[in-house]
Amino acid sequence: MKPVSQLPAVRVASSSVREPELAAAELAKRLVHDNLGCVLFFCSVEYDLQKLGPALQKAFSGVRVYGCTSAGEITEQGYDRGCISAIGFDARYFAIDCALIRQLDRFTLQDAQGVIDQMLTTCRDANLAPVKGNTFAITLLDGLSSREELVLATLNAALGTIPQFGGSAGDDERLADTHVYYDGEFHCGAATVMLVNTPLDFRVFSTHHMEPLDEKLVVTRACPQSRTVYELNAEPAAEVYARAVGVSLDELDRKVFALRPLGVRVGGNYFVRSIQRVNPDRSLTFYCAVETGIVMTAMAPGSLLDSVRTQIEASERVVGTPLVTLGCDCFLRRLEAELTGQSDAVSEFLKAHRVVGFNTYGEQFNGMHINQTFTGVVIGQPEFST
Repeated sequence: MKPVSQLPAVRVASSSVREPELAAAELAKRLVHDNLGCVLFFCSVEYDLQKLGPALQKAFSGVRVYGCTSAGEITEQGYDRGCISAIGFDARYFAIDCALIRQLDRFTLQDAQGVIDQMLTTCRDANLAPVKGNTFAITLLDGLSSREELVLATLNAALGTIPQFGGSAGDDERLADTHVYYDGEFHCGAATVMLVNTPLDFRVFSTHHMEPLDEKLVVTRACPQSRTVYELNAEPAAEVYARAVGVSLDELDRKVFALRPLGVRVGGNYFVRSIQRVNPDRSLTFYCAVETGIVMTAMAPGSLLDSVRTQIEASERVVGTPLVTLGCDCFLRRLEAELTGQSDAVSEFLKAHRVVGFNTYGEQFNGMHINQTFTGVVIGQPEFST
């Protein structure tokens, strides 16, 4: 049994109990109170999801529960695995609504506008704070759907100036099935969008620590739909990439991908494009869509911990002492931390700064799908705790 942080306006808890009913009951014991309005959780796929879904619904009867599967969890004790991490939002401070998007490839702007308008109505009816400047969106998507770019761009158009962040669901690096949770069930090939309205100060942020090198690679043949790059510089993609990072073709694995991703420059900033796997035809499949004609830049890691510290501490200077930070941290960042001996230091920092969240198969920030970043929201304390 793990300790729980009881903070004003939110409660945070985690459970490593493997029996779904007992795990759900343990979380409920720590999170349920008279003003609990919503629970957001992230869980390992080591759980029996068919049992965990209804168990959570039963344990939190009358409370809206949303979440997704993960590739590692961030609990009140820092990095963890094989568990459930959850946060409960007090309805006196947070007006929250959520919608399920089932058909990702058919999601239109009209659909998005309808979804957002309905959730905005819910937030306005709660009468906690004006929508403008007091609202943010959290998106959770099936991490193996390959539809993040389409859904995020569509949602971003409907959200307007409302900031948005989120993560792609994981499955403990099995790359088999990833799920989002809504209305008592785990769903594949789906997404949730959650609108949060609060009078509390907050700051949505995104950061990565990868730095560009001189090596440039032009995508000369690719399939954006499957996120597969067949050729770089008119040669088999895997061969060119292996040469660029200084290893043999046989040495390409997730460790190399974590430490030496590629990046795309947009508007003066570099956005990381992480490689998922090498295919038998020596093509490369990415975690983000990559199109023919773009120029990719070889990247190398800077200081992983410093990049997170800079963003979170900057956010805390804006909102004050954090109530909680909800974080979406790429699983490849965690792998890098483990490979370079930084995992304990990062975990302690996350614990000290009240970070709760999960390791993702991709991050989302203001309509963009990105990789190897740490993205989230820092929420400040209420002026008067109750």
